[in-house]
Amino acid sequence: MLWRYMAGAVAARTGDEMSGPALLVTGLAVTGSPVTASWLLAGLTVSAAVGGPLLGVLLDRTRRPGRLLAWCLCGYAAGLLLILHGLGRAPDAALVAVAVVAGLLGPALAGGWTAQLPLVAGPGRMGRANALDSMSYNVAGLAGPAVVGVMAAADDGGAAVLVCTGLLVAALPVAWTLPPRGDGGSGGWDRAPGESVWGELIEGFAVIVRNGALRRATAGSMISCAGLAVLVVSAPVLGVRLTGESGYGALLLTVTAACGLAANAVIAAGGRAWRWDAVLVWGTAALGAGTALAAVSGSFWVAVVAAAVAGAGEGPQLTALFSVRHREAPARRRAQVFTTGASLKITSFAIGSALAGPLAAYSVTAALLTGAALQATAVAVLASRRGSQAPAG
Repeated sequence: MLWRYMAGAVAARTGDEMSGPALLVTGLAVTGSPVTASWLLAGLTVSAAVGGPLLGVLLDRTRRPGRLLAWCLCGYAAGLLLILHGLGRAPDAALVAVAVVAGLLGPALAGGWTAQLPLVAGPGRMGRANALDSMSYNVAGLAGPAVVGVMAAADDGGAAVLVCTGLLVAALPVAWTLPPRGDGGSGGWDRAPGESVWGELIEGFAVIVRNGALRRATAGSMISCAGLAVLVVSAPVLGVRLTGESGYGALLLTVTAACGLAANAVIAAGGRAWRWDAVLVWGTAALGAGTALAAVSGSFWVAVVAAAVAGAGEGPQLTALFSVRHREAPARRRAQVFTTGASLKITSFAIGSALAGPLAAYSVTAALLTGAALQATAVAVLASRRGSQAPAG
Protein backbone atom coordinates (compact mmCIF):
# COMPACT_ATOMS: atom_id res chain seq x y z
CA MET A 1 0.00 0.00 0.00
CA LEU A 2 2.94 2.35 0.70
CA TRP A 3 4.15 2.22 -2.91
CA ARG A 4 0.63 2.86 -4.17
CA TYR A 5 0.48 5.87 -1.83
CA MET A 6 3.84 7.06 -3.20
CA ALA A 7 2.67 6.79 -6.81
CA GLY A 8 -0.35 8.93 -6.03
CA ALA A 9 1.71 11.42 -4.04
CA VAL A 10 4.24 11.87 -6.85
CA ALA A 11 1.48 12.37 -9.43
CA ALA A 12 -0.48 14.84 -7.29
CA ARG A 13 2.55 16.82 -6.18
CA THR A 14 4.08 16.98 -9.64
CA GLY A 15 0.75 18.32 -10.88
CA ASP A 16 0.79 20.83 -8.03
CA GLU A 17 4.37 21.92 -8.82
CA MET A 18 3.39 22.33 -12.46
CA SER A 19 0.24 24.33 -11.78
CA GLY A 20 1.84 27.66 -10.84
CA PRO A 21 4.44 27.81 -13.65
CA ALA A 22 1.87 26.47 -16.15
CA LEU A 23 -0.61 29.23 -15.31
CA LEU A 24 2.20 31.77 -15.44
CA VAL A 25 3.44 30.85 -18.93
CA THR A 26 -0.06 30.20 -20.30
CA GLY A 27 -1.41 33.47 -18.93
CA LEU A 28 1.50 35.36 -20.44
CA ALA A 29 1.20 33.58 -23.80
CA VAL A 30 -2.56 34.12 -24.15
CA THR A 31 -2.97 37.61 -22.68
CA GLY A 32 0.48 39.04 -23.31
CA SER A 33 0.29 40.66 -19.88
CA PRO A 34 2.89 39.81 -17.19
CA VAL A 35 0.59 41.46 -14.66
CA THR A 36 -2.30 39.10 -15.40
CA ALA A 37 0.01 36.07 -15.39
CA SER A 38 1.56 37.03 -12.05
CA TRP A 39 -1.84 37.70 -10.48
CA LEU A 40 -3.05 34.26 -11.52
CA LEU A 41 -0.03 32.71 -9.80
CA ALA A 42 -0.48 34.89 -6.72
CA GLY A 43 -4.17 34.00 -6.50
CA LEU A 44 -3.37 30.30 -6.63
CA THR A 45 -0.93 30.54 -3.71
CA VAL A 46 -2.16 33.29 -1.42
CA SER A 47 -5.39 31.57 -0.38
CA ALA A 48 -3.56 28.51 0.94
CA ALA A 49 -3.14 30.27 4.29
CA VAL A 50 -6.93 30.17 4.73
CA GLY A 51 -7.64 26.83 3.11
CA GLY A 52 -5.06 24.74 4.97
CA PRO A 53 -6.43 24.87 8.53
CA LEU A 54 -10.04 24.38 7.38
CA LEU A 55 -9.10 21.43 5.18
CA GLY A 56 -7.25 19.94 8.12
CA VAL A 57 -10.36 20.08 10.31
CA LEU A 58 -12.49 18.45 7.63
CA LEU A 59 -9.90 15.71 7.02
CA ASP A 60 -9.69 15.02 10.76
CA ARG A 61 -13.48 14.81 11.00
CA THR A 62 -14.05 12.18 8.33
CA ARG A 63 -13.47 8.46 8.63
CA ARG A 64 -12.49 8.25 4.92
CA PRO A 65 -10.07 11.19 4.47
CA GLY A 66 -8.96 9.77 1.12
CA ARG A 67 -12.40 10.47 -0.32
CA LEU A 68 -12.13 14.13 0.70
CA LEU A 69 -8.63 14.31 -0.78
CA ALA A 70 -10.04 12.95 -4.04
CA TRP A 71 -12.69 15.66 -4.15
CA CYS A 72 -9.99 18.28 -3.47
CA LEU A 73 -7.99 16.94 -6.42
CA CYS A 74 -11.10 17.21 -8.61
CA GLY A 75 -11.77 20.76 -7.50
CA TYR A 76 -8.18 21.86 -8.03
CA ALA A 77 -8.04 20.31 -11.50
CA ALA A 78 -11.43 21.78 -12.43
CA GLY A 79 -10.27 25.24 -11.37
CA LEU A 80 -7.19 25.02 -13.57
CA LEU A 81 -9.25 23.89 -16.57
CA LEU A 82 -11.76 26.68 -16.00
CA ILE A 83 -8.96 29.25 -15.98
CA LEU A 84 -7.45 27.76 -19.15
CA HIS A 85 -10.83 27.91 -20.90
CA GLY A 86 -11.49 31.46 -19.72
CA LEU A 87 -8.16 33.01 -20.72
CA GLY A 88 -8.83 35.54 -23.45
CA ARG A 89 -12.59 35.11 -23.02
CA ALA A 90 -13.49 36.01 -19.43
CA PRO A 91 -12.49 39.11 -17.43
CA ASP A 92 -9.08 38.81 -15.78
CA ALA A 93 -10.55 39.57 -12.36
CA ALA A 94 -12.94 36.61 -12.65
CA LEU A 95 -10.08 34.26 -13.55
CA VAL A 96 -8.01 35.48 -10.61
CA ALA A 97 -11.02 34.80 -8.37
CA VAL A 98 -11.19 31.24 -9.72
CA ALA A 99 -7.46 30.85 -8.98
CA VAL A 100 -8.04 32.02 -5.40
CA VAL A 101 -10.84 29.48 -4.89
CA ALA A 102 -8.77 26.67 -6.41
CA GLY A 103 -5.82 27.66 -4.25
CA LEU A 104 -7.88 26.99 -1.11
CA LEU A 105 -7.55 23.29 -1.98
CA GLY A 106 -3.78 23.39 -2.56
CA PRO A 107 -2.71 22.30 0.96
CA ALA A 108 -4.58 19.02 0.44
CA LEU A 109 -1.92 18.04 -2.11
CA ALA A 110 0.86 18.65 0.39
CA GLY A 111 0.17 18.41 4.11
CA GLY A 112 -3.25 16.82 3.69
CA TRP A 113 -1.76 13.89 1.79
CA THR A 114 1.22 13.48 4.15
CA ALA A 115 -1.09 13.39 7.16
CA GLN A 116 -2.53 10.11 5.86
CA LEU A 117 0.86 8.37 5.84
CA PRO A 118 0.27 6.50 9.14
CA LEU A 119 -2.77 4.83 7.52
CA VAL A 120 -0.51 3.06 5.00
CA ALA A 121 2.73 2.67 7.00
CA GLY A 122 2.89 0.98 10.38
CA PRO A 123 4.60 2.66 13.37
CA GLY A 124 7.79 0.68 12.81
CA ARG A 125 8.13 1.92 9.21
CA MET A 126 7.44 5.62 9.71
CA GLY A 127 11.08 6.74 9.52
CA ARG A 128 11.60 5.22 6.08
CA ALA A 129 8.08 6.19 4.98
CA ASN A 130 8.71 9.85 5.91
CA ALA A 131 11.94 9.85 3.89
CA LEU A 132 10.14 8.37 0.87
CA ASP A 133 7.31 10.89 1.23
CA SER A 134 9.82 13.75 1.33
CA MET A 135 11.42 12.34 -1.82
CA SER A 136 8.07 12.74 -3.60
CA TYR A 137 8.38 16.51 -3.01
CA ASN A 138 11.93 16.47 -4.39
CA VAL A 139 10.86 14.52 -7.49
CA ALA A 140 7.92 16.85 -8.05
CA GLY A 141 10.12 19.90 -7.56
CA LEU A 142 12.53 18.59 -10.19
CA ALA A 143 10.04 17.28 -12.74
CA GLY A 144 7.18 19.80 -12.52
CA PRO A 145 8.88 23.03 -13.63
CA ALA A 146 11.06 21.11 -16.13
CA VAL A 147 8.02 19.61 -17.86
CA VAL A 148 6.36 23.03 -18.01
CA GLY A 149 9.50 24.54 -19.53
CA VAL A 150 9.75 21.88 -22.23
CA MET A 151 6.06 22.06 -23.10
CA ALA A 152 6.01 25.85 -23.10
CA ALA A 153 8.91 25.85 -25.57
CA ALA A 154 7.00 23.55 -27.90
CA ASP A 155 3.53 25.05 -27.39
CA ASP A 156 1.81 28.17 -26.09
CA GLY A 157 1.67 26.75 -22.55
CA GLY A 158 -1.92 25.51 -22.66
CA ALA A 159 -0.73 21.93 -23.06
CA ALA A 160 1.21 22.23 -19.79
CA VAL A 161 -2.04 23.01 -17.93
CA LEU A 162 -3.66 19.96 -19.52
CA VAL A 163 -0.76 17.70 -18.48
CA CYS A 164 -0.91 19.18 -14.99
CA THR A 165 -4.61 18.38 -14.64
CA GLY A 166 -4.00 14.92 -16.11
CA LEU A 167 -1.52 14.16 -13.32
CA LEU A 168 -4.00 15.36 -10.70
CA VAL A 169 -6.69 13.10 -12.17
CA ALA A 170 -4.23 10.18 -12.25
CA ALA A 171 -3.85 10.50 -8.47
CA LEU A 172 -7.62 10.26 -7.90
CA PRO A 173 -7.89 6.43 -7.65
CA VAL A 174 -5.10 6.30 -5.07
CA ALA A 175 -6.67 9.03 -2.93
CA TRP A 176 -10.14 7.48 -3.17
CA THR A 177 -8.89 4.07 -1.98
CA LEU A 178 -6.73 5.24 0.94
CA PRO A 179 -7.53 3.16 4.05
CA PRO A 180 -10.19 4.43 6.45
CA ARG A 181 -9.39 5.46 9.99
CA GLY A 182 -9.90 2.98 12.79
CA ASP A 183 -12.85 3.62 15.08
CA GLY A 184 -11.99 5.32 18.34
CA GLY A 185 -8.24 5.20 17.81
CA SER A 186 -7.56 7.95 15.34
CA GLY A 187 -9.12 10.64 13.30
CA GLY A 188 -11.79 12.99 14.54
CA TRP A 189 -14.05 10.31 15.99
CA ASP A 190 -12.95 11.00 19.57
CA ARG A 191 -13.68 14.72 19.42
CA ALA A 192 -16.07 16.27 21.90
CA PRO A 193 -19.74 15.82 20.99
CA GLY A 194 -21.12 18.85 19.17
CA GLU A 195 -17.69 20.47 18.80
CA SER A 196 -17.88 23.15 16.12
CA VAL A 197 -15.55 23.60 13.17
CA TRP A 198 -14.47 26.94 14.62
CA GLY A 199 -13.72 25.28 17.95
CA GLU A 200 -11.63 22.64 16.21
CA LEU A 201 -9.75 25.30 14.27
CA ILE A 202 -8.83 27.04 17.51
CA GLU A 203 -7.88 23.75 19.15
CA GLY A 204 -5.69 22.82 16.18
CA PHE A 205 -3.70 26.03 16.48
CA ALA A 206 -3.56 25.54 20.25
CA VAL A 207 -2.01 22.08 19.78
CA ILE A 208 0.83 23.64 17.76
CA VAL A 209 1.34 26.48 20.24
CA ARG A 210 1.22 24.34 23.40
CA ASN A 211 3.50 21.55 22.19
CA GLY A 212 7.09 22.78 22.43
CA ALA A 213 8.48 20.50 19.70
CA LEU A 214 5.66 21.38 17.28
CA ARG A 215 5.92 25.07 18.09
CA ARG A 216 9.67 25.16 17.44
CA ALA A 217 9.39 23.03 14.29
CA THR A 218 6.58 25.21 12.90
CA ALA A 219 8.25 28.55 13.67
CA GLY A 220 11.68 27.37 12.55
CA SER A 221 10.40 25.89 9.29
CA MET A 222 8.50 29.10 8.50
CA ILE A 223 11.63 31.21 8.92
CA SER A 224 13.70 28.69 6.97
CA CYS A 225 11.13 28.64 4.14
CA ALA A 226 11.40 32.42 3.84
CA GLY A 227 15.17 32.00 3.57
CA LEU A 228 14.75 29.28 0.93
CA ALA A 229 12.54 31.67 -1.09
CA VAL A 230 15.40 34.20 -1.05
CA LEU A 231 17.72 31.51 -2.48
CA VAL A 232 15.21 30.55 -5.18
CA VAL A 233 14.60 34.13 -6.29
CA SER A 234 18.30 35.02 -6.17
CA ALA A 235 19.55 31.98 -8.13
CA PRO A 236 18.79 33.33 -11.64
CA VAL A 237 20.38 36.67 -10.73
CA LEU A 238 23.44 34.83 -9.42
CA GLY A 239 23.60 32.89 -12.67
CA VAL A 240 23.67 36.16 -14.62
CA ARG A 241 26.42 37.55 -12.39
CA LEU A 242 28.65 34.49 -12.71
CA THR A 243 27.99 33.39 -16.31
CA GLY A 244 25.93 36.06 -18.02
CA GLU A 245 22.97 33.62 -18.42
CA SER A 246 20.01 33.32 -16.03
CA GLY A 247 19.50 29.71 -17.16
CA TYR A 248 22.56 28.71 -15.18
CA GLY A 249 20.80 29.98 -12.08
CA ALA A 250 17.93 27.59 -12.79
CA LEU A 251 20.53 24.83 -13.08
CA LEU A 252 21.72 25.66 -9.56
CA LEU A 253 18.18 25.08 -8.26
CA THR A 254 18.15 21.74 -10.10
CA VAL A 255 21.36 20.77 -8.30
CA THR A 256 19.78 21.71 -4.97
CA ALA A 257 16.67 19.61 -5.65
CA ALA A 258 18.72 16.65 -6.90
CA CYS A 259 20.98 16.66 -3.84
CA GLY A 260 17.93 16.88 -1.57
CA LEU A 261 16.50 13.83 -3.34
CA ALA A 262 19.80 11.95 -2.97
CA ALA A 263 20.09 12.78 0.73
CA ASN A 264 16.57 11.54 1.41
CA ALA A 265 17.30 8.38 -0.59
CA VAL A 266 20.22 7.68 1.77
CA ILE A 267 17.95 8.15 4.79
CA ALA A 268 15.27 5.89 3.30
CA ALA A 269 17.81 3.18 2.46
CA GLY A 270 19.51 3.33 5.87
CA GLY A 271 16.59 1.94 7.81
CA ARG A 272 17.93 3.29 11.11
CA ALA A 273 16.27 5.38 13.80
CA TRP A 274 17.19 9.05 13.67
CA ARG A 275 17.07 11.81 16.25
CA TRP A 276 14.75 13.90 14.12
CA ASP A 277 14.93 17.08 16.21
CA ALA A 278 18.70 17.10 15.70
CA VAL A 279 18.34 16.33 11.98
CA LEU A 280 15.98 19.30 11.68
CA VAL A 281 18.64 21.56 13.20
CA TRP A 282 21.63 20.37 11.17
CA GLY A 283 19.60 20.18 7.96
CA THR A 284 18.64 23.83 8.37
CA ALA A 285 22.23 24.71 9.24
CA ALA A 286 23.48 23.04 6.05
CA LEU A 287 20.87 24.93 4.02
CA GLY A 288 22.13 28.17 5.56
CA ALA A 289 25.76 27.26 4.94
CA GLY A 290 25.03 26.58 1.27
CA THR A 291 23.22 29.90 0.94
CA ALA A 292 26.12 31.76 2.56
CA LEU A 293 28.64 30.03 0.29
CA ALA A 294 26.56 31.01 -2.75
CA ALA A 295 26.67 34.64 -1.57
CA VAL A 296 30.47 34.74 -1.67
CA SER A 297 30.98 32.45 -4.67
CA GLY A 298 33.28 33.93 -7.29
CA SER A 299 32.81 31.22 -9.89
CA PHE A 300 29.97 29.10 -11.16
CA TRP A 301 31.51 25.86 -9.89
CA VAL A 302 31.73 27.22 -6.35
CA ALA A 303 28.06 28.12 -6.69
CA VAL A 304 27.34 24.52 -7.77
CA VAL A 305 29.02 23.25 -4.59
CA ALA A 306 26.96 25.76 -2.59
CA ALA A 307 23.76 24.53 -4.22
CA ALA A 308 24.71 20.93 -3.44
CA VAL A 309 25.35 21.74 0.22
CA ALA A 310 22.01 23.56 0.44
CA GLY A 311 20.20 20.58 -1.10
CA ALA A 312 21.94 18.10 1.21
CA GLY A 313 20.42 20.04 4.10
CA GLU A 314 17.02 20.88 2.62
CA GLY A 315 16.07 17.26 1.85
CA PRO A 316 16.66 15.79 5.35
CA GLN A 317 15.18 18.95 6.87
CA LEU A 318 11.82 18.18 5.26
CA THR A 319 11.95 14.52 6.31
CA ALA A 320 12.74 15.54 9.89
CA LEU A 321 9.93 18.10 9.92
CA PHE A 322 7.42 15.44 8.84
CA SER A 323 8.76 13.01 11.43
CA VAL A 324 8.45 15.53 14.27
CA ARG A 325 4.89 16.36 13.23
CA HIS A 326 3.89 12.69 13.05
CA ARG A 327 5.50 12.02 16.42
CA GLU A 328 4.03 14.99 18.29
CA ALA A 329 0.63 15.63 16.69
CA PRO A 330 -2.33 13.93 18.38
CA ALA A 331 -4.03 11.55 15.95
CA ARG A 332 -7.32 13.45 16.02
CA ARG A 333 -5.53 16.70 14.99
CA ARG A 334 -2.86 15.27 12.69
CA ALA A 335 -4.30 16.49 9.38
CA GLN A 336 -4.88 19.95 10.80
CA VAL A 337 -1.29 20.16 12.06
CA PHE A 338 0.04 19.18 8.64
CA THR A 339 -2.22 21.38 6.51
CA THR A 340 -1.76 24.37 8.84
CA GLY A 341 2.00 23.88 8.70
CA ALA A 342 1.89 23.66 4.91
CA SER A 343 -0.19 26.85 4.71
CA LEU A 344 2.17 28.76 6.98
CA LYS A 345 5.19 27.65 4.94
CA ILE A 346 3.51 28.73 1.69
CA THR A 347 2.81 32.14 3.22
CA SER A 348 6.40 32.41 4.47
CA PHE A 349 7.71 31.54 1.03
CA ALA A 350 5.57 34.30 -0.49
CA ILE A 351 6.92 36.81 2.06
CA GLY A 352 10.50 35.71 1.43
CA SER A 353 9.99 36.03 -2.33
CA ALA A 354 8.63 39.56 -1.93
CA LEU A 355 11.64 40.46 0.22
CA ALA A 356 14.15 38.86 -2.13
CA GLY A 357 13.07 40.60 -5.33
CA PRO A 358 14.15 44.16 -4.45
CA LEU A 359 17.19 42.87 -2.54
CA ALA A 360 18.44 40.75 -5.45
CA ALA A 361 17.91 43.66 -7.82
CA TYR A 362 20.09 45.84 -5.58
CA SER A 363 22.72 43.21 -4.70
CA VAL A 364 22.48 39.43 -5.09
CA THR A 365 25.19 39.05 -2.45
CA ALA A 366 23.13 41.05 0.05
CA ALA A 367 20.05 39.01 -0.80
CA LEU A 368 21.80 35.67 -0.31
CA LEU A 369 23.41 36.82 2.95
CA THR A 370 19.93 37.81 4.11
CA GLY A 371 18.73 34.31 3.22
CA ALA A 372 21.63 32.81 5.19
CA ALA A 373 20.77 35.03 8.15
CA LEU A 374 17.18 33.78 8.04
CA GLN A 375 18.45 30.18 8.10
CA ALA A 376 20.70 31.01 11.07
CA THR A 377 17.68 32.48 12.88
CA ALA A 378 15.72 29.31 12.10
CA VAL A 379 18.55 27.20 13.54
CA ALA A 380 18.47 29.27 16.72
CA VAL A 381 14.71 28.76 17.04
CA LEU A 382 14.91 25.01 16.35
CA ALA A 383 17.83 24.46 18.74
CA SER A 384 16.32 26.45 21.61
CA ARG A 385 15.36 24.25 24.54
CA ARG A 386 15.07 21.09 22.47
CA GLY A 387 13.05 18.63 24.42
CA SER A 388 12.76 14.89 24.02
CA GLN A 389 14.35 13.56 20.85
CA ALA A 390 12.66 10.22 20.76
CA PRO A 391 13.71 8.16 17.75
CA ALA A 392 11.07 7.87 15.08
CA GLY A 393 11.48 4.49 13.47
